[in-house]
Order: sequence, then C-alpha cells, then structure tokens
Amino acid sequence: MKEEKPNSKSQNSNSSTNYHIPVLYNESLEALNIKPDGIYVDCTFGGGGHSKGILQQLNANGKLIAFDQDADAQRNLPNDERIVFVPQNFRHLQRFLRLHNVLPVDGVLADLGVSSHQFDEGERGFSIRFDGPLDMRMDQRQPKTARDILLSYTEQQLHKLFEQYGEVSNSKTLAKHIVQNRNNAALQTIDSLKALLQPVVKGNPNKYLAQVFQALRIEVNDEMGALKEMLQQLPEVLSSGGRAAIITFHSIEDRLVKNFFKNESFEEAVDENPFVTTVKQKKLKVITKKPIEASAEEVKRNPRSRSAKLRIAERL
Repeated sequence: MKEEKPNSKSQNSNSSTNYHIPVLYNESLEALNIKPDGIYVDCTFGGGGHSKGILQQLNANGKLIAFDQDADAQRNLPNDERIVFVPQNFRHLQRFLRLHNVLPVDGVLADLGVSSHQFDEGERGFSIRFDGPLDMRMDQRQPKTARDILLSYTEQQLHKLFEQYGEVSNSKTLAKHIVQNRNNAALQTIDSLKALLQPVVKGNPNKYLAQVFQALRIEVNDEMGALKEMLQQLPEVLSSGGRAAIITFHSIEDRLVKNFFKNESFEEAVDENPFVTTVKQKKLKVITKKPIEASAEEVKRNPRSRSAKLRIAERL
C-alpha cells in the first residue's frame, strides 16, 4: 500500500495534475506491450496518469476500459471516445468487460493502494495529517466505515487486522486498549482516534499511526479480497499473449500477486508428488522473475514510489 508522506499541495486540490503521480509509469506501459489497435484495462484509473499513457499508444481502433470505485476519479476523465469508464471495484472485472462486449482484452494494469488525492482530502479520513470523519471508504456507496470497525470488532479481530495489515508491533496491546476504552472515547473523528491511541503509541508516532490507518483502510475496503478476485479472473479475460501488470505497495499484496502469477493459486508452491502424473495446465507465464522497483530518481521525485513493486505475467 502506498506510504503516506507530507505533501505541500492543497488538501482540496482536485486537478488531475495534483490528483496522483503515477508510479513506475514507463515501466508499466512497457510491460503491457501495447498494440495500437488493442483493448486495455486500467483497473485503478485515479488521476488518469497511466490511462493517458496507454491512450497515447493506441490508434483510433484501440480501446481503454477504466475502472475506479471512487466517484472523485470521474472528474479526471479525458474527452476521448476510445475510453469507457466503469465506476466499480475491479473485483467485478470480468462482469463489466462482458457487459461492454470487450472480451478478451490485450492487457490489464492495476496500480494498487490509495491515490495521493485520497490522502490529501481530509474529509475522506485516510490521512493522519488532517482531522475528519473516521471513514476511509474508497467507494462511498459501501456502508462499512473505519468507525464501524473500531466500535464493533472483537479484540481478537482487531488484533489480527492490526498485526496482519499494519504490522503494528504491539497489535495485541493496541486491540485490548481500543476495546477497553472505545465506549468512553466518543470515536467520531481522526483526532478522537489519535487521542484514544496516544497511551499505547510505540516508537515514531507518525509511523505508528500510519500503520494503524493502513490496517483499517485495507479492512474497510476489503482490499485483499478484491485483489484475489481480480487476479483469479485474469486468465479468463486476457487474450493469448495479453499481459497483466500489477503494482503493489505492501508485502501481503506482493505475495498474493507473486504466488498467483507463478502457481495460479495463492499458496506457496509445494514439491510435486512423483507418483502423481496429472499436470496442471498453466495459463499464465511469469515475465518478471523479480519485481521491478522504482529508480532512485523516481523515489526522490515521488517518495510514495519507494515501496512499489511491479510484477508482469503473460497469458499463454
């Protein structure tokens, strides 16, 4: 998931220039092996940076399908008849590609995580830098907010999500503290949550809070569940020779992508039984043995690219 870093931009800036800086821009476009008359999917349209790059390489017969569950992203749509915008989570990839009669496609790109714009909009509740509601929903049509999780999850559930999704060092203590004090904390805003957590913050406060917020955001938006569902659909939506390029920002995401590209499952590969002769027919070929990472120059220009990893697979 994208790291949150201080940003000098106005927190209410809505122009697509400030909305989000696309990470691994050239690398991801190159990964798609774009054909001028091909059909491509941008699963995470956001500020439209990657989409713009794809459109520049398409001719009049090419087409781009752009998914984004965040209504704010629609403001960045270019006036281009070659683009079809789908205001949905990419977990519904195959369903909407079928609906628009564009199956199979020649490439799928996904840049996972939160856009700079979402971090910079205080009222969305993603950032530790601004006060705002405990929301964190990427899709405002969904009912569950961060506040709902903090008030309703059991101690065990909170412990698991902070440990797994935030890698919070004292996740067990944190979960216990929240459950013991949440009914008296008037949990409504970011500031009220920060005040509640203050007694158990360990190490660098900004880093600690960022880990807690990351864990809550992943849970609110079921980011791992959506990623799994999208990955499982790739072999069915890609044409032969079509490419999938996935940019991750978190070790759990990267492991899911790595294992699926390699094994077409989410489990680590196990030694095959020599007495079993059935061989699973692979549908994907791994192009990147090791993930592509941002250059030192890109990290300096855009600190949020530091943890980005790009993996590529091709449909056989």
